Amino acid sequence: MEADLVRRAGIPFQTIPAAGLHGVGLRALPGNLARLMRGVFASRRILRDFRPDVLFFTGGFVAGPLAFAARTPLLAPSKRIPVLVYVPDIEPGIALKSLAQLADRIAVTTEEAQKYFRKQVVVTGYPVRADLLQWTRASGRKALHLDDQLPVLMVFGGSKGARSINQALLPQLPELLKTAQVLHMTGHLDWDTVQRETAGLAGEQRARYRAYPYLHAEMGAALAAADLAIARAGASSLGELPLYGLPAILVPYPHAWRYQKINADYLAERGAAIVLADEVLREELGRTVKALLDNPAKRQAMQTAMRALARPQAAAAIADQLMELGGQRQ
Repeated sequence: MEADLVRRAGIPFQTIPAAGLHGVGLRALPGNLARLMRGVFASRRILRDFRPDVLFFTGGFVAGPLAFAARTPLLAPSKRIPVLVYVPDIEPGIALKSLAQLADRIAVTTEEAQKYFRKQVVVTGYPVRADLLQWTRASGRKALHLDDQLPVLMVFGGSKGARSINQALLPQLPELLKTAQVLHMTGHLDWDTVQRETAGLAGEQRARYRAYPYLHAEMGAALAAADLAIARAGASSLGELPLYGLPAILVPYPHAWRYQKINADYLAERGAAIVLADEVLREELGRTVKALLDNPAKRQAMQTAMRALARPQAAAAIADQLMELGGQRQ
């Protein structure tokens, strides 16, 4: 996915062979180790050809070969390259914990993340795309052809979608559409199923329901237009939801439970979100959404709490750190 996004932005992109080691079975381990070694030598060529002034890591096992090549004397360029590690989630994953040991500086999304590191960290916030800042409630609703008099529920689970959220939402649609509009980003994996399941919507219900496999340029419009969101609790929830002061029902992904649960709890403890476990979603989702849609005062309080967590200049803050480190190279 990253390759497509980077190329879409018009930025040169090179791949590095990489593979995970944590939780990998013995049969796959030799092949993954071999792939990592190929990645180290590919990284060495990139470092020598590109000659970067600074390295920026945000996690994932793909960063391992490059970090290893940059910090191994026999492989690394003659001049030491400074490293900035940015931690998107509040709790760092295994790859980021390892990379942090090599970092000259660590940037984090929230102050809560400081306790996971022995080194001093810089709290920058979560960087959001510049185009997200251009949307207002009015312009977002106009772009998506939404009625300004009805509340908007936004449901999304990333580019692949969130199957459990989709499955919990579909039975609730007829009731929800009586009083609200629904923006539903189904993800590409469930698109055909959702299309089939909602084919029976007609008249006013059909007019109030908008389904998309995913939104790119219009994502900011959807976030700005919405009054309430249902979403996973990946790192982007720490940046995009506060940017618009968008109250949320967060459903941490069960297979990344610890990281997403910590993100969700951070927002919930500050009065900005409600957390629902994946396993109770079908029973609790409709009731929870209805309670919030029927209580504008509660949503307003959550909106205020969410907006107070926004750091709209996070990208610039991280860029400042990179410029400073890059200018220090000896």
